[in-house]
Amino acid sequence: MKIAIVGIGLIGGSMAISLKESGFAHHIIGIDRSQDNLDKAIRRRLIDEDLSLQEGIAAAEIIILATPMNALKELLPKVLDLVEDQVVIDVGSAKVDILNIVRHHPRRKNYVASHPMAGTEYSGPEAAVPNLFDNRCTVLCDIEDSDEKAVELTRQLYAAMNMSLIYLDANSHDIHAAYVSHISHISSFALALTVLEKEQDEKRIFELASGGFRSTVRLAKSSPEMWVPIFEQNRDNVMDVLDEHINTLARFRSLLIKKDFKQFHQLIEKANSIRKIIDKNL
Repeated sequence: MKIAIVGIGLIGGSMAISLKESGFAHHIIGIDRSQDNLDKAIRRRLIDEDLSLQEGIAAAEIIILATPMNALKELLPKVLDLVEDQVVIDVGSAKVDILNIVRHHPRRKNYVASHPMAGTEYSGPEAAVPNLFDNRCTVLCDIEDSDEKAVELTRQLYAAMNMSLIYLDANSHDIHAAYVSHISHISSFALALTVLEKEQDEKRIFELASGGFRSTVRLAKSSPEMWVPIFEQNRDNVMDVLDEHINTLARFRSLLIKKDFKQFHQLIEKANSIRKIIDKNL
């Protein structure tokens, strides 16, 4: 299987590793706007060769689009214009906008919308790691609009990456992603900004930072080039979740003002119940 990956960063590079190690792909073609990224990917042996978009699509059986969401909006229709019988898969974190763009494209059936739920706070080909996707899930969206053979090949690809599959419509995906992923990043960015504003002496932050603080602000190291387009394309859902989050923070604040620590205790106990859900799905 020859696979072309457009966007050789954390996700694209890690997919290249997993697909090669599993034996699903024997040849990986890298396509990227940055020649520096491609050179790094070659040195790390993430890809076997780099080609132009048109050359890579012509040579591949599967094309994986792993670019930021703003680039994906322009890229997906262009790629569908170039394919014949190849399968096109994207890995974007928001789906409604991008699916609307290609809804009436004559080669829409070649395309399978997917979102592998895995990642780290790092970016670029140097961030690519083995086993990133092990025992995680991938969401496939609106598969009834895709060719059955394309969907089956996509299932096989993610099975080779040791991932389970969930099927959602695009709107449900974007709502759920706002709750489990997008709000976590905004909260982490906000906490980092809050601490940086309050603590002018950075040395003190690093001296006092424990595991709890580091894990909470870990996502604040994520790339704005990657995340701002996600917030833009899933704006309405993120705003709804953010409103709920702000209301909950205001509730904690109100309890502190009232010194109602009994109710505070009850809220934390209620929050603890999320442990059962998380542990069950790990």
